[in-house]
Amino acid sequence: MSPSLKELSRTPTRLTSGHRLCAGCGEGIIVRQVLMATDKPVVISNATGCFEVSTTIYPYTAWNVPWIHTAFGNAAATAAGTEAAYRALYRQGKIKDDMRFVAFGGDGGTYDIGFQALSGALERGHRMMYVCLNNEAYMNTGIQRSGATGIGASTTTSPAGSVIPGKIGYAKDLTMIVAEHNIPYAAQVSPHNWRDLIQKCRKGFEVNGPSFINAISPCPRGWRTDPADTIDLAQLAVETCVWPLYEVENGKYRLTAESARIADGKLEKRPLTEWFGAQGRFKHLMKEKWMELVENAQADIDAKWEKLQKLCKL
Repeated sequence: MSPSLKELSRTPTRLTSGHRLCAGCGEGIIVRQVLMATDKPVVISNATGCFEVSTTIYPYTAWNVPWIHTAFGNAAATAAGTEAAYRALYRQGKIKDDMRFVAFGGDGGTYDIGFQALSGALERGHRMMYVCLNNEAYMNTGIQRSGATGIGASTTTSPAGSVIPGKIGYAKDLTMIVAEHNIPYAAQVSPHNWRDLIQKCRKGFEVNGPSFINAISPCPRGWRTDPADTIDLAQLAVETCVWPLYEVENGKYRLTAESARIADGKLEKRPLTEWFGAQGRFKHLMKEKWMELVENAQADIDAKWEKLQKLCKL
């Protein structure tokens, strides 16, 4: 059932104000929405990155729940180990609470450095939810390209110039890769559609096994955008099909929210040039020199969108 605002207003504040995230950062918005999706006690595993650094500047913390800081690459392993310890203590009667376990990591700590730990935790079947805060680069350490960075994006390790157009190659499709682990639940979400996000996280928290949530998280600093445009950019990612909203529940694919409306012809699919033109990291692609790359990128988005619709049996 879709959450109501009245219901959500009663949920405890698990991430408080006063953190040091940049103005317009999507991560704080996403995490607050994720944690609204359950009323059970929650334990957090948080990989090193923007979110960890900004919410726990010693001696302060923005967390009102048990929280564990882990290294860049082992947030999933930490959550899995905590969940395993909990199950042992629960069997022994030493813990009575029905608890939930969630790991937060950026795209660098999920797509790249932490993928081995994530894949292992999924394969072992730990009852935990992993949430990727995907801002499409290593923002915390200086805006270096990651496996989630889109083709043509200018970063400090893929700078656009006269020789290269920014990042060479397309972003890794991690949600699809995770779904191939045959876990009970995986989904893509966007903070602009809080109902869709919270509803999916409710499912993720309650499945009997691992779940994975991949959240697009606009970064004004790295994307070279106005902090006021964060939610609009998240919506644009969905409506251009750069970031389709879908879920994979027990192996069955389903489009949701705006993506379902685009597939039904009830919402217009917007061109990729709008996505590129809205962000400073892509502004160089608007030059005639790189038009072929833009056309190829649009063809890639179209092909992936067609593939996703077929998986959803549309």
